Amino acid sequence: MFTLIDSVALTQTEKRATREHKSAFIKDVRESVDKHKSLYLFSYENMRSNKFKDVRLHFRGTAKEEPSRIFLGKNKLLQLALGRTPEEEYSDNLRHVAKRITGGCVGVLSTSRSRNDVEGYFSSYSEPDFARAGSVSPREVLVNSGMLDAFPVSMMEQFRKLGMPVEIQNGKVVFRDGVSEFRICKEGETLSAEKCKLLVHFGIKITNFKVGLVCRWENGEFELLE
Repeated sequence: MFTLIDSVALTQTEKRATREHKSAFIKDVRESVDKHKSLYLFSYENMRSNKFKDVRLHFRGTAKEEPSRIFLGKNKLLQLALGRTPEEEYSDNLRHVAKRITGGCVGVLSTSRSRNDVEGYFSSYSEPDFARAGSVSPREVLVNSGMLDAFPVSMMEQFRKLGMPVEIQNGKVVFRDGVSEFRICKEGETLSAEKCKLLVHFGIKITNFKVGLVCRWENGEFELLE
């Protein structure tokens, strides 16, 4: 039988595990500061884990160098690890990095790679990606009747639910009323989830996954890069 005592003990265990996890994360961040030459704060757009794998692989390192570390999420813990005030900061001027760790789209790179390597990599890194709901379309997107030929008739109902006026003619999906093309979105439009799904179905990538460097810290020196 599950008793109140069992419940209290489990809760205490979970709280202890959470505290230990947080402490381990903070320790991990600080050890990376000690091991590496510099620290970068970066921001990113249109985050998808499969895209960020490329970044992680680039900074994984070799047998001759200490692997760089990337920390994503846990913004409050990152702030605690680096320190938000002159009294709290783990090393001189890290507070300037910590106070810029805001919002959900930032991360920290701790590395011994050269400045040219790091900044050159990020300045040129951009990967085409599918738009996400709430993003703004950078251009108009039209699909024509010929593009429907690749889809089975079973897609008709799904297209209709996504707002595309289609029907079945002669065993094929076509636009209704003899229309030859359909505009999924226009430039400057805030994209709905339905329109993003249509873009995915047609394999149209209109955004880019980018990582921008916000600031840099090295040996107590802080520098804004934006």
